[in-house]
Amino acid sequence: MKPTSTRLISLDALRGFTIAAMILVNYPGTWDHVYPSLLHASWNGLTMTDFIYPFFLFIVGVSIAFAYTKRLEGGFPKPEMYKKILIRSLKIFIVGVFLNLIPHFDFSDMRIAGVLQRIAVVFLACAFLFLNSDWKKQAFLASGILLVYWLALTLIPTPDEGVVMFEPGRNLAAWIDRILLPGKMWEGSWDPEGLFSTLPAIVTGILGMLAGHILLSNKNQHLKANYLMALGVPLVLLGLLWAQVFPINKHLWTSSFTLVTGGAAFIALGACYFLVDILGKQRGTSVGIIFGANAITVYVLADVLSLLFYGLEMGGQSLNVHFLNAFTGMGLSLKFASMLYALLFVAINFIPAYLLYRRKIFIKL
Repeated sequence: MKPTSTRLISLDALRGFTIAAMILVNYPGTWDHVYPSLLHASWNGLTMTDFIYPFFLFIVGVSIAFAYTKRLEGGFPKPEMYKKILIRSLKIFIVGVFLNLIPHFDFSDMRIAGVLQRIAVVFLACAFLFLNSDWKKQAFLASGILLVYWLALTLIPTPDEGVVMFEPGRNLAAWIDRILLPGKMWEGSWDPEGLFSTLPAIVTGILGMLAGHILLSNKNQHLKANYLMALGVPLVLLGLLWAQVFPINKHLWTSSFTLVTGGAAFIALGACYFLVDILGKQRGTSVGIIFGANAITVYVLADVLSLLFYGLEMGGQSLNVHFLNAFTGMGLSLKFASMLYALLFVAINFIPAYLLYRRKIFIKL
């Protein structure tokens, strides 16, 4: 992941800012006082926070296109690449399960699903697909998955209810997860990173690979940026149209959610590519590049550090409460103080990210 002159600075920076945004929304000063835009939609709907995870999966897809195009052109044998893909996916998956276990390591109450686990599955599926298909087949498969997923959730009754349901824990995806997903679920009877809803999440990765195909083409740079942004607009519009019959829902990763967030990612990448790589406006990108150089490592580190800040008590109160008391003591509202704490936590995680980057240590799971 070492930045070089041949890398897209915009992609590296976008990856890092996405990880920083993940940390920002995951660790507020208190969950009791958070601005609505920094929370996921409770069920149907879309907030700013709901764009973050699909953006990262989209970037995973773009990165696959860049990494494996280079390997294919270099004549790397596919069996060797398959082995490395499997090992990397397994490592990311295991780290995700580890994060679910800390700090108590109660294996009887273990959650198998999770954010990193879904990233591992999406990476595995997309990398194998990229090595064995062209962009047309990838686009066809993505369309097929979204259509089948829509029809399944809106036409097939859940066996335990006997009717088509679209409520939390009462839908086909939740029923499939209860049957097939081992371990406990995040919401008791359902999990937002469940098995069935990972299928459209794979499509988000495929959309990233299609964006990578555009960036790797021999087209003029300005044309590439125009293509990315121009493709993003109809994807968003199609997603909004689809939402009239299949609501935008991050928890189920509905087809409309996939298109709206994927289209937004196309637009964001195209705009960043135009501003940073074409016009050379790189001021401020260094923070994103530093976070992005060890993206998953920083994400894991933030989860571990949160145990210290939320769990370690001093004077009978945890560190985050001490920070909140200090901020509110200045006359700030609880919501604003909670957001300031989250920003401070992002800054604290930047320190080890910077040290790793400065020492040219790039940890690749």
